[in-house]
Amino acid sequence: MITMNDVIREGHPTLRAVAKEVPIPLSDEDVALGKDMLQFLKNSQDPELAEKYKLRGGVGLAAPQLDVSKRIIALEIPNTETEGADPILSTVMYNPKIVSHSVQQACLDEGEGCLSVDRPVPGYVIRQARITVRYTDINGDTQKARFKNYTAIVVQHEIDHLNGIMFYDHINEKNPFFAPEDVLILGN
Repeated sequence: MITMNDVIREGHPTLRAVAKEVPIPLSDEDVALGKDMLQFLKNSQDPELAEKYKLRGGVGLAAPQLDVSKRIIALEIPNTETEGADPILSTVMYNPKIVSHSVQQACLDEGEGCLSVDRPVPGYVIRQARITVRYTDINGDTQKARFKNYTAIVVQHEIDHLNGIMFYDHINEKNPFFAPEDVLILGN
């Protein structure tokens, strides 16, 4: 079981490296890692398990955050609108690649956080409002999916980890809460 002790923190060189492509067909090891990553996110969102194992809540996790330099991300985005509803997105992506994106940009009004960053970093992280991603799923099938707004932001945050980019690299150093007029500012 993955715990916070397995998550490397900012300053670790693996977080700044470009992760390697995962060979297809997927190895048993890579499938197991993806399942473990997704289970960590589910556990982190369960109040009892999170408290028991001292897990910080997360909606996304990239393999480099576990010091595994492979292009694997897991996403577990809960449906906060309806109690007990299925998650908006619950998946593992191998070799995800953004194949198209909107001109429209968006950011979260409260900024972003990261399991690998133990400090608050205030500021807008401006990203594309809509993206299309091509990836291999846990069954080895090629998928193409569109995401928008919050879900698109989470997916881009995790894909950034595969390219050695941290969320705060996107924040305007001189004016952290600057956003051009046409940027959608989304509430959580």
